[in-house]
Amino acid sequence: MGSDVTMQCGSLDNDASVSWKVNGTDVKAQHRLEGPRLILTEVDLGHNGLYSCFQNPHGERRDTIYLHIGIPPREPTVTCRSNTYPKGFYCSWHQLHPTYIPTTFEVDVQHNQRSLEVQKDPDHKNRCRVHFPEVFSSFPYKVNVTAVNALGKASTTISFEESSIVKPDPPERVTATPIRFNARRLEVSWHSPATWPDIDNFPLKYFLRYRPLIREQWQHVELSDSTSHIITDAYAGKEYIIQVAAKDTEIGTWSDWSVAVHATPWIEDPLPITSTTEVDFATETKTSPIPSSNAPQKAEPPVGRAARLLTFFSPLLLGMLLLFM
Repeated sequence: MGSDVTMQCGSLDNDASVSWKVNGTDVKAQHRLEGPRLILTEVDLGHNGLYSCFQNPHGERRDTIYLHIGIPPREPTVTCRSNTYPKGFYCSWHQLHPTYIPTTFEVDVQHNQRSLEVQKDPDHKNRCRVHFPEVFSSFPYKVNVTAVNALGKASTTISFEESSIVKPDPPERVTATPIRFNARRLEVSWHSPATWPDIDNFPLKYFLRYRPLIREQWQHVELSDSTSHIITDAYAGKEYIIQVAAKDTEIGTWSDWSVAVHATPWIEDPLPITSTTEVDFATETKTSPIPSSNAPQKAEPPVGRAARLLTFFSPLLLGMLLLFM
């Protein structure tokens, strides 16, 4: 990238007259023609393509060239880590800057003046695995990774001792549950990472951190080989975020933090509330009294009513009778 490129149209003589196309169209990029040669100046990724040359005057195609612009590789960044101690370790690498063209990597691992077998990782392109030839070795390991492409190569070499690269994967299946009738406690449990092959002979210790969501400051607890812990100083009713890390009890460094889990301490269920307003309303609202079944009310007989009417109208009838006579 950035250089000048000269493409020769087959084996035509210097005085041959040719025309060029790229991807089936005329070449529009800055260029010049010298007989059967096409010269591109200061090429970049925009010059990538399929170039074809045709001999004049009949336009017979004489050559086809695929131009792919790139840059030489730079020293790769290499890291090694053992998350399966004491079985082995893996190394991974990457380029800080893209090369734009196919680039391969050659890996060589040395220990105690002999080369170790390197297994390419089937799931990760830029990773390999190496078995420890022995445990508790005092000899350092030396890893060399060389990046190679059509424009050049570059290498990186790192050295380390066995104990310095031991770093487990984070604990798994972390759970946090409230404890009934304890408004300030949370029970946290987890499992050791499944990739750690021999938990009995190479035990792990754990580091627990937790905080309520309303605060930024973490609280920490370091545990020996227990895979559970009861938090006793939680704020009542506040949601907590909880994570756990792991480390070999003697060597290496702490793992990354586990996936965060959230939990809230136990909250007492509120008692049901009875509405006194409805009770009072029902008490104060009066309806027509319903007679008691023990004291039924007697209805006045219709005869009594007629007698009273007759008594009321009797003087009037008697006066009208006397006047008539």
